Amino acid sequence: MKFSKIISSVFVILILLFGFNLWYVTQNSLIEPVGRLSVNKLGNPDMYPGHGSSQVLANYAAKSGTKCALVVHYAGGTTYARFHEDEDDEVLAPDGIFIIELTFVDPDYRTSVDWLGDVIPTLLFGIPDNKYKYKADGIVFNTLDEALNYVSNLAKSRGQEGPIPMFYHGTSRQEAPYLNPGCGFPLFVQIAWKEYGRFGAYYYTVKGLLWPYVSNIFYPYQISHHSSLNDLYNHDKLNYESISSYKSNYSNSLSPNYYRN
Repeated sequence: MKFSKIISSVFVILILLFGFNLWYVTQNSLIEPVGRLSVNKLGNPDMYPGHGSSQVLANYAAKSGTKCALVVHYAGGTTYARFHEDEDDEVLAPDGIFIIELTFVDPDYRTSVDWLGDVIPTLLFGIPDNKYKYKADGIVFNTLDEALNYVSNLAKSRGQEGPIPMFYHGTSRQEAPYLNPGCGFPLFVQIAWKEYGRFGAYYYTVKGLLWPYVSNIFYPYQISHHSSLNDLYNHDKLNYESISSYKSNYSNSLSPNYYRN
């Protein structure tokens, strides 16, 4: 009995130390990992002013009292340009939220999950520094440090104070979302590992995978229409890039005047 109490006490102390360490590192970190933003493709492009996922991201950031938010992706065919989200009347920040997009570029492009060759080695050993290139605003960076420095400068230009909440896009266009962690997951893990270490990355990975199921207002619809949404997306029925309102909103978001208070 006495031995079990000692073990229990040591376990509680370790948890408290781990929690304090996470809190302390968060106060001094560029990034605060939050989680998986979505589980289904709601349209193409993935993010733009007024998009459902963009509004979920902006609402979280506004309620957290931050001016910026970061969403990470698996590189496709767009530039992953930053933009300003203020389309939702429920967004609490009077000036809206500045959303920064960052993606990793993998020469071996695929949408399926390689658990043995990719996911498990990533969780055991992290991601090698030279495995990917990165892209934001159409600019390609050779290292993660260069990419995060660019993100940091963008956030500072908008008056960001404290860590930037980071989501990964999380959508899956093929496998069930429970089996496929979704778009941007490796980069989310890589940044969490870089900022918080191995065990911090494990914590934020588990927490992040659960986030949409308890916090995304679109989740019930997405999961109940998972197959039909994937079918529509994969047959180019959710492509909004040709819609004039999208072009207008997105071109405005790239204008220098669009960022002025």
